[in-house]
Amino acid sequence: MDETVMDSPQAGPFAPFEWMLSARYLRARRKEGFVSVIAGFSFLGIMLGVATLIIVMAVLNGFRTELLSKILGFNGHIVAQPLESPLTDWKDVTERISQVQGVRLAVPIVDGPALASSANASGVLVRGIRAADLDQLPSISAGIKQGSLEHFDGGQGVAIGQGLADQLAVHAGDSITLVAQRGAVTPMGMMPRVKKYLVAAVFEIGMSEYDAGVIFMPIAEAQAFFNRNQDVTAIEVFTTNPDRIDLFRKTIAEAAGRPIFLVDWRERNATFFGALAVERNVMFLILSLIVLVAALNIVSGLIMLVKDKGSDIAILRTMGASRGAIMRTFMITGASIGVAGTLVGFVVGLFVCVNIETIRQVMSWLTRTDLFPPKLYFLSKLPAEIDLVETAAVVTMALTLSFLATLYPSWRAARLDPVEALRQRG
Repeated sequence: MDETVMDSPQAGPFAPFEWMLSARYLRARRKEGFVSVIAGFSFLGIMLGVATLIIVMAVLNGFRTELLSKILGFNGHIVAQPLESPLTDWKDVTERISQVQGVRLAVPIVDGPALASSANASGVLVRGIRAADLDQLPSISAGIKQGSLEHFDGGQGVAIGQGLADQLAVHAGDSITLVAQRGAVTPMGMMPRVKKYLVAAVFEIGMSEYDAGVIFMPIAEAQAFFNRNQDVTAIEVFTTNPDRIDLFRKTIAEAAGRPIFLVDWRERNATFFGALAVERNVMFLILSLIVLVAALNIVSGLIMLVKDKGSDIAILRTMGASRGAIMRTFMITGASIGVAGTLVGFVVGLFVCVNIETIRQVMSWLTRTDLFPPKLYFLSKLPAEIDLVETAAVVTMALTLSFLATLYPSWRAARLDPVEALRQRG
């Protein structure tokens, strides 16, 4: 076979014989077993690296989305707090803020710390709220597990979280005792206020911090319980688009018609979400090293393959194969490992992300341990949200590293001197 046949214009780059040789080199024989082992580890490394990156990034994205939805579904996107004087005119201010374009709901609240007790005791945050506003918070109204909010404003009933109900060993219809530090003023000083309340409803948000630490009561009852002079602590504002919260700050401040101090959800949770962002970036950087190490395994495996196939390369060169054909042959060999590992890792990563909660439950059952304790991670289940752009970036990075890993060994193979290779063989 002369050079015009091996490197003819009809054949072109990546001709069938180059693919045939690459496939043959990938099917290592017994004496080339060590090269095959390196190729296998390279494949596994890239597969595990891609799968792990996709899974970890999806879980971190799920964490952020779930926490954001829980926090913003429970707390206002903007909190309006009084300046200069208490919010005794809260009804008028709430009405004016509610009419601002882009404001979905304005909720006046009275909150304060208290001690809840029954069979056990626990510190809680008591939030006074109107029944109509509580009904418009889907995270609460849609999460009622026991009882109802039908007569919430009418009596002295309260709504507590499922975690708190379990801790106090109570159910809807039972009574709990609340103790507030500030109560009636007596000749002996201020005495704590102690009062019993009926548990009207038990809700579950799915975030342990709220389910185990918050009690809702009618706003008028909360004002009396905390000894307030018909004012409220703040007005929480829910907007139609929390990501564009800056657009609403000025109009809300103007609509209030009185001095107020505005704090949005980003400022209240800056440390928390900042830590999540740092963790996400660091995890991506660390786990990318797995793919890099696997790509270096491709380099070492190809270098050994080139050295082992020196005589074959020399024979192909003497038969008319060009340097470009030799280089492309070894590029295909190395890149095939990277492409196969990336595709399999992509499929494995997607499969785990889709079934991650089931896998967690199975692993917890097998190990008899809680692999995702809600009290530590705040959420009741393991979330995973696949970001298409991020996943595409992971796949692209793995394919690029796999391709770059083939360049040097392939160039070494193309530069091999046929005469010298045959002399060493002889």
